[in-house]
Amino acid sequence: MRHRVKRILKRLRDDRGVSMLEFAGFLPVLLLIGMAAIQLGLIGYGINQAGSGARAAARAASQGEDGGAAGAAAVSGWLDPSVSAPGGTGDLVTATVTLQVPAVIPLLPEVTVQRDATMPNDQDD
Repeated sequence: MRHRVKRILKRLRDDRGVSMLEFAGFLPVLLLIGMAAIQLGLIGYGINQAGSGARAAARAASQGEDGGAAGAAAVSGWLDPSVSAPGGTGDLVTATVTLQVPAVIPLLPEVTVQRDATMPNDQDD
């Protein structure tokens, strides 16, 4: 009888499976941290793409070409950029690219990124 009671008490103190339970409880936190890191990377990528598009648009507009088309071509298509590159009328040409970075984490809004670039006007008056 005493041997049986010892065996039952030993089973009650057994901690097998506890680490799996702890991991299952911590897994959502790990996933959230991973998705937040991906979201920050996408935002950085969007900032880089918007800056490149704005520089390309300003460069093209300063040379009398279609800055809007040049800026849109310089940005990844899935970001769907909005390019504003008016023709140069003064000494400088400024182009603006605005785009939406999609949200990876559900329930969070998209992030709007806007970058400007200014180039000297190379057109002969």
